[in-house]
Amino acid sequence: MTTQRLLALGLLLSCSFSALAEFELIHNVKGYTLTRQGELKTFSTLVFKDGKVVRTGDEGLLKTYSKAKKTNGEQKVLLPGLIDAHGHIIGLGQNLVQLDVRGTTSKQQVGERLAAYAKNKKGWIIGRGWNQELWPDGQFPTASDLDKYVNDRPVMLSRVDGHAIWVNSKAMELAGITQKTLAPDGGEILRLSNQSPSGIFIDKAENLIRLHVPTPSSEELGLALDAAGQHLLSLGITSTHDAGIDFATWQLYKQRDSSNQLPLRIFAMLSATDAKLETMLAAGVYKNQRDYLSIRSVKIYADGALGSRGAALVDEYADRKGHKGLMLESQAKLEALFALSFKHGFSANTHAIGDMANRTVLDAYENAFKQHGGKLLRNRIEHAQIVQPNDIPRFKQLSIIPSMQPVHATSDMHMAEQRLNSLQLQGAYAWQSFLNQGSKVAAGSDFPVELANIFHGLYAAITRMDHTQQPDKGWRPSEALSRKDALKAFSLDAAYAAHQEFKIGSLEQGKWADFILIDQDIFTVDAAKIYQTNVLETWIAGEQKFSIN
Repeated sequence: MTTQRLLALGLLLSCSFSALAEFELIHNVKGYTLTRQGELKTFSTLVFKDGKVVRTGDEGLLKTYSKAKKTNGEQKVLLPGLIDAHGHIIGLGQNLVQLDVRGTTSKQQVGERLAAYAKNKKGWIIGRGWNQELWPDGQFPTASDLDKYVNDRPVMLSRVDGHAIWVNSKAMELAGITQKTLAPDGGEILRLSNQSPSGIFIDKAENLIRLHVPTPSSEELGLALDAAGQHLLSLGITSTHDAGIDFATWQLYKQRDSSNQLPLRIFAMLSATDAKLETMLAAGVYKNQRDYLSIRSVKIYADGALGSRGAALVDEYADRKGHKGLMLESQAKLEALFALSFKHGFSANTHAIGDMANRTVLDAYENAFKQHGGKLLRNRIEHAQIVQPNDIPRFKQLSIIPSMQPVHATSDMHMAEQRLNSLQLQGAYAWQSFLNQGSKVAAGSDFPVELANIFHGLYAAITRMDHTQQPDKGWRPSEALSRKDALKAFSLDAAYAAHQEFKIGSLEQGKWADFILIDQDIFTVDAAKIYQTNVLETWIAGEQKFSIN
């Protein structure tokens, strides 16, 4: 063999070993992944390179990839990175630094937290998390309830579902709210017996106050993004769908993505209520090779929420005679927004909670598809909480993805029994009914409305019980999901709902190596303990982004 050939062979071998050394693997794990065919596959070794999955298998892969960088998983359980199909990233980040009144059991407890928080705070005091359903009388509070604790500065506290605000008298004064102030269409101002505004503003009436709240700076938005990102990574969430971003957040996300500074993968929906919606749409669909940011859908709002009695119902509320909730947009306006979205190649993801809202949105989709096309864009109904049984098949017929939040069922079950009649309850939180007809359910948490812990959602989906294992056998248990289907809803089907099933959602060859290590096996542990699962490590594209140590 000539010297030239020997040099060439040496160079080839050097390159081969160099390429081999770029492989990484994690072994000695109890690994689970779904396949695109919906099968649950187990493995003990995961091999990846350049951030993408090469293969999964047994310990024999250690010999095949003998030069690979190895990590011993020490028999920990490994799952694909979890995907939350409906959350609010900036809202979560702000919630982590603003006044948090989640879980308060009385108006007095809210007031005490407010007083303590206000000692070191100037200007507007913003908070979130109250839920009158947890209080002894179950009644909405008033401005005077806040005035007792803070009356010299404006206070605005959002209800836990984000569909009502509670303000003090100073906030109403600054906003020019008087007895003569009328609620806009799609909104409601609750009033005292003398017809003065009580301090509770529901859905579109919130804007009467919010227009006077200082807009967060770009720096504050960035801090909120970072805080939320670290929190989500600590919970094993490697990708999340941000359900409604404004123009400032749109700019922030694109800037961060261009400098590789997004903390996790984000599928962002443009808010249909933003004044610059058409500007954002005109910029076109946004995606790149790293798959950290995708913007190709619009979040549209059809009605309010059940807790504030803003969800639009066919029949009146069982606990408020003559009241049927609030439609935030007419069917004609919904159809116009769908057409606008489709024109630019964006899907339409529409918030609908009540059965009237769901029916109206389905009608609007059907008409829009006939006139403008767009049926294949993987349009979604966000929440789909209360759907009349004869409307459920229409999701499949119209190719609408039900984007649902399992923990809402166990949070709402007692309230729902009071608010709804027996017919409405038949199609409430009906995950299994959707799966049975072949619909893909994309699951989320709706953080910060609920805690951003997907293991709480998996537990709720599987058991339909609260954390005290009540009610016995679960609430309307025929709608519960299997463990496999629950994980699929928070991984592969959530990825499908973002047009990303060939990129993420499972640990299959060629997909991004997004995975987590957890402290117990959710497929074998007592179902009652699933919500107690802790995340030990979170990896995105083969890089560790979080470790509990």
